[in-house]
Amino acid sequence: MRIGVPKEIKDHESRVGLTPAGVSELVVQGHEVTVETRAGIGSGFTDDHYRSAGAAIAPDAQAVFDAATLIVKVKEPQAIECARLRPDHVLFTYLHLAPDPDQAAALMASGATAIAYETVTDRAGRLPLLAPMSEIAGRMAIQVGAVALQNRGGGAGVLLGGVAGVLPAKVVVLGGGVVGSQAARMAMGLGADVVVVDASLPRLAELDALYGPRLKTAFATREVTERLVRDADLVIGAVLVTGAAAPRLVRRADLLAMRPGSVLVDVSIDQGGCFETSRATTHSDPTYVESGIVHYCVANMPGGVARTSTQALTHATLRYVEQIAGLGWREAIARDPGLAAGVNVHAGHIVHPVVAAALGEPCGALAA
Repeated sequence: MRIGVPKEIKDHESRVGLTPAGVSELVVQGHEVTVETRAGIGSGFTDDHYRSAGAAIAPDAQAVFDAATLIVKVKEPQAIECARLRPDHVLFTYLHLAPDPDQAAALMASGATAIAYETVTDRAGRLPLLAPMSEIAGRMAIQVGAVALQNRGGGAGVLLGGVAGVLPAKVVVLGGGVVGSQAARMAMGLGADVVVVDASLPRLAELDALYGPRLKTAFATREVTERLVRDADLVIGAVLVTGAAAPRLVRRADLLAMRPGSVLVDVSIDQGGCFETSRATTHSDPTYVESGIVHYCVANMPGGVARTSTQALTHATLRYVEQIAGLGWREAIARDPGLAAGVNVHAGHIVHPVVAAALGEPCGALAA
């Protein structure tokens, strides 16, 4: 199959869809891979690295789209990229369509088949292509939250771990999944006072068994969430409903009861955000202050550590790229129901029921 890897164009997005090692694996299997020039620079990979792996280097994105049938990316296609898609294209990338009707409309108009990393499942029902970036985002959430708590930029001037004679910061993590557990791990490592809030008692029991008394856990009710958020120095939003918009767990009114200079980090912003006051920000302008509370809502957090993220993502996606390229996407999804769950758009229709419901669109069927 002819596989194309364009350069990412989202603000400060330095990841790339495949590492040279991943390209080499595909070339050995007989596939043709075309990579846009300088696509891997932000991740530390030069054109020569890709040439050595067997890729052809294209001068621009249009040449990549023209040359390829399977387009492998990282972030959701921007408008100009959607315009380059053809009905015979298969797009394999993160989409996060639920809060993005404009992207959904553009993908439907293209006629292409779009497979979303974030809705691919494994045999246990987990999200194997979301997990590595969730792990990175969870760890980063504490790093960026700690910086946002500093006085510069409106933070309260609080050190997460405190010092002798001064209490540590209170960190509340909303959601105990991959993002939340990684955030809690990092925050505890820095000496913060950490509470994880989740609606799953089995998950809370797992975290309690894993971390013991170092970590506090709380069952998610509105009253408990409000009380903990009001008293927090740093709140990490780490909730996910597969394919759907994130639930709003912190309301605008809740901010008025928080201490000025406290920080909200919304890792759920890709799915619309779990704070009522969240709006997507970028790596070049990551924070804003509303009602005295600092908000960090960067929608592509792992792009800030592109080398680590690109390697971790390729390790997760490569097996699926090999399946799609080796079998064709139809045979690949017929053999792997988890990959089939990744198909969000096909032949002008939304074909994932949860995504369709979130967008208010009818759910189509895969055309024969």
